Amino acid sequence: MSLAMQQNKNDRPDNRALAPYATHWQNSRGRIYDEPSAHERTPFQRDRDRIIHSDAFRRLQYKTQVIINIEQGDFRTRLTHTLEVAQLTRSICRAMSLDEDLGEAVALAHDLGHPPFGHAGEDALNRCMKDFGGFYHNDQTLHILRDLECRYGAFDGLNLTWEALEGIAKHNGPVEGPYDDLIADLEPNTWCGLEAQAAALADDIAYNHHDLDDGLSTNNLHLDEVIASLPQFSRVWEEVTATFPKADQRRQVKETISRMIGRQVKDVLSNSELLLARHNPQSAEEVRALAMPVVAFSDEVQEENKQVKAFLMDKLYRHYKVNRMVFKAQRVLEDLFEAFMNHRRTLPDEIQAKLPKEKEDMTARAVVVCNYISSLTDRAAFMEHSRLYGSAMQLTS
Repeated sequence: MSLAMQQNKNDRPDNRALAPYATHWQNSRGRIYDEPSAHERTPFQRDRDRIIHSDAFRRLQYKTQVIINIEQGDFRTRLTHTLEVAQLTRSICRAMSLDEDLGEAVALAHDLGHPPFGHAGEDALNRCMKDFGGFYHNDQTLHILRDLECRYGAFDGLNLTWEALEGIAKHNGPVEGPYDDLIADLEPNTWCGLEAQAAALADDIAYNHHDLDDGLSTNNLHLDEVIASLPQFSRVWEEVTATFPKADQRRQVKETISRMIGRQVKDVLSNSELLLARHNPQSAEEVRALAMPVVAFSDEVQEENKQVKAFLMDKLYRHYKVNRMVFKAQRVLEDLFEAFMNHRRTLPDEIQAKLPKEKEDMTARAVVVCNYISSLTDRAAFMEHSRLYGSAMQLTS
């Protein structure tokens, strides 16, 4: 990856006192395309701002987290989940004297590649693309950031810094090969910087606890069952109900979830402090050279989180109401893929223009079709299905 640093390293003040093991913007490896400096912003602030202004980011407001986004409700969407991850990431980064802007950029971008209907949609598109390389939302995120966003005259994508792209690609750890061009120049075999490691744990904290909250709000989960199955919930629940015995149950649940999140963040900070003292990295490069993450839960909390994930998988993600919607959602995407692959003129004009001129190049056609479908919101996918098949699919569970 040929990168050019786009600013004079001394051309703006930066009053934040970062730890030596943080990712310092002055040492950034730069961007693929050289650009004039933004004197009022660091490179990582600029990355964050570009992500927020992207088309893909705005679409997240109408994409599924767990409950399919077909009507008004208080449950999370992919956008609100992303904002919650970003907030937790900033809190962890600030407490650890890391670069908050880089951590926030990774958090804001980490789910941009999700198609309609969340993981159910990802599974459906992966099946559709099985003969054409498959579909994985992490890869699609990088594809969006490096190629598909079309906002600037000089280049495709957002031209993010190397550090932002690395963190987005590897926030869940080193990437196993074989590698395509999206990953190969990001040192896929190493761990990422601490800011991206913080974003990964913030993601775990957010979706575990907020999925519990949404499951209880929609009555797909039952409070008595949560209390009986999850000791970490029941301990805090007893504390909350003893402190606020007259509060209504919904308020008590919210307070319990909030305190559980606070304890998880405290665990991350205390355990990471121990790991930093043990390994004593003196730069972001030394962090990458370690064979393990440094921002991490304690073993006790990690085991508790496994219990929460297993409970949610069994009781929420496999709930019959959720699975009915999953069945319908996957049917929608599979129908759209088949229709667009076999009847190219049913695609919008601007998407047809991207199709390969050689009609027999089915792989290139599949990639264009998949990119279009994955960009749709939940509602847009249902509407496209209705236009093609004559009647709207019943959306309720």
